[in-house]
Order: sequence, then C-alpha cells, then structure tokens
Amino acid sequence: MKFSASALLFLCSLQSAGAFSPTPVNKRTTPLYSSVLEEVATDVATDDKPKQKPLTRFDRLKQLYKGQKFTTTDESVDFSYDDFAKAVDETEYEFERHSVVEGVAVEYIGKGCLVDIGAKASAFLPEQEAGLMMEERELTDVVPLDTPLQFQIISDEDENGQLLVSIKRLEYKRAWDKVTAMAEADEVLEAEVVAVNRGGAICLVEGLRAFLPGSHLTGQLPDENIIGQTLPLKFLEVKQETNKLVVSNRKAVVEQQMADLSRGDVVKGLVKALKPYGAFVEVGGMSGLLHISQISHDRIEDLEAVLQPGMQIKCMIIDHDKLNGRIALATKTLEYEPGAILKDPESVFEKAEETAAKYLEKMELEKRAREAAARDIVLGLGDSLDGLGLDDDSKPEGDDSSDPLQDVSDSLDSLLS
Repeated sequence: MKFSASALLFLCSLQSAGAFSPTPVNKRTTPLYSSVLEEVATDVATDDKPKQKPLTRFDRLKQLYKGQKFTTTDESVDFSYDDFAKAVDETEYEFERHSVVEGVAVEYIGKGCLVDIGAKASAFLPEQEAGLMMEERELTDVVPLDTPLQFQIISDEDENGQLLVSIKRLEYKRAWDKVTAMAEADEVLEAEVVAVNRGGAICLVEGLRAFLPGSHLTGQLPDENIIGQTLPLKFLEVKQETNKLVVSNRKAVVEQQMADLSRGDVVKGLVKALKPYGAFVEVGGMSGLLHISQISHDRIEDLEAVLQPGMQIKCMIIDHDKLNGRIALATKTLEYEPGAILKDPESVFEKAEETAAKYLEKMELEKRAREAAARDIVLGLGDSLDGLGLDDDSKPEGDDSSDPLQDVSDSLDSLLS
C-alpha cells in the first residue's frame, strides 16, 4: 500500500497534534499504527533507494584483487615464442588405448598407484597389472615412486579423464618373445616347479606358467615333493596364440646325459619298477630298460628273486636312442661266468668294470675276425672273376668302373665301418 506526499504530511501532523495518543483507546489501535508506519517506511525505502546487503569476505577480497602482477626484466632468453610453438608442434601426445608411454608412479592409493604420464589427469595402475605373478611380489618393490617406467594404456578415459595403465601386458609380451627365441634356439633352461596337478607339474618360465607332463618328468613323480625344485627343461610346444607352453624335463636330462654316454659304458642305476618283460632302471636321471633276456645268460624263472625296486645295480649300455632319450641295458655282459648274477650279484657288480673290459675286448676281436672273413670272401670272388673284365688296352684312361668288384667292396667297407 502506497501513500502520496500529502497523505504523509497529514499523518505527520496528526502525530504531532497528539492524535495518536500513547494510551491506546482500544486494544487494536496500537498494532494498527505500528504496522502502518512500518509499511510506509518500507515503501519509502523501496521507492527512493534499495537496501544493500553486507559484503561477504570473498566480495571484499574480489574488490581488492587487482589482477596478476608481472615483473619485467631486461634480461633476454634464448627460447622465443616461435621456438615454443615449434616444440609444441613436434611433441606427440598419444594417449590412445594400447599405446606405450613413459611415466612415474607418484602415489600409492588403494589397490594400486597413481602414475603421471603427462595426461591431464594421473593414470591409475591396478596392483594386478603391475607385473607378472603379483601374488608373490610387493607393489612397492615392482613400482617404486619417482622412477621412470614404461606403461601400456589399457582403457579409454573415464568421466574424470583418467586412464588405466599396465606393466603386466608389456612383461607378458617380452616374456613370450624371449621364450619363442629360446625355443627356436633349442636351449636348455632352468625353471622352478610351483604347483602340481593330476597330469603333471606347473613351472615358471620367464614369469609364464608352463606345463610339464608327468611322462616327461625324469626320475620323480609329479607330487608335492617336487614343488620348489629347480629342474632343467627343454621346450616341447610354444604357441603364444593359444597361450600354450609345454616343457620337458626328460628331454633336457637325456640330451645332457647322452652327450657323455656311449655303447659299452658301465653305469650305476636304481631299479624303479619291475614288469613281466624286464625292469626299468634309472640311470643319471634317465629311465632305461633292462630286458629280462639281458639280465643273465641263464634262464630267469622269477624276476623278483633277482631284482627288487630300490636296488642299486651296475649295468652296461648296449644301445641308445638319443633322439627319444631311450637306453637299453644289460647285466649279463658283466657276468664273469653264466648265471653269476643269479648266484652272487654283489660279486658281479664288484667286478663289473673288469668283466666289461674283457667283454669289449672279446667283442673287438670277434669283429675283426668277421671283417677278415668278409674280405677273404671278397678276394676269393675276385680271383674267380679274373679275365672277365676288360683288357688293359681296351680300358678308357682313368676309368675305374672297369673293376667288377669295386662297388661291392665300397658297399662292404661302408657296412663294416
């Protein structure tokens, strides 16, 4: 409700004349007078000048702020604006997924750490992406703070502009590259057994889990006792596409042992198992077959009466297959008399080297006798064929093909050698 100037003058005159007595005529006079004056005062203030709100602390600081101050200097710098623009143009910023960037870890947070890679926000490295086999490693040891490292971006930016990075992906690729190169070079490597299962054992090769079949484990069974052992291995199958890595302990051991073994060598062995056709004997980490026909010159009725699993014996290598790692063994060649292995095996093993030397000498004499007999046969054939060849005058000069026994002699020499 608004009043004109004349009405305001009238009200003021009434007040000065005592029209509005401080003693109220009735109970409603005073409240009415107070409300009217307050409304009049509010309307007057609104019409003439609006009321101002008190300034806040931020408003006062804003009024006092005069802008950023720059200090000028007469000193010149070698880096110009053109140089800066050129440097910006030459700098590549690649923060796309799968890109490899350099960064430094700045803070451990939660199950990972923040990594400064030069992006608008720090990237996050989850603990499981910090490296291979992180269940056995500490994040602080793998990713130290303020140390430049290579990271691979494994995600797009989220709503906060943050990326996920990984070291594990880079280590995984490097491990496969190294394993592939080792397999191509057919190298022997050392690896630790970390677990066993029904089919064999699991080994760690350059941080990758490799399967060792039980049939390719030499001299042991794939049980809990081999966990923690370091074994020599060779690769059987390497396929990165299917994440398949298979290794063999037998192949590595056989190649190492076979390089020093040859036919006629006397070796020590441990009887591992008995079969109806013979015994399996472990020799230098390899499994060799001692056939029942090669145990003694006498007939064997009960194999268990002669050999027992766990028994230490000496035997002679009579054949070997280096490619497949198989060796054939014999003890009858160590008998100083037929049936000695059945009567007194201890004495046979004590005299094994001496008996083997005599046996090899005997074999060498028999071989030479066979060679001499074969040559006598060839020479006898030559005498009976005299005159069947060409005359000396009719033979072409330098032609040795006129000898009808030349090819036979060459073939015989190759067989005897």
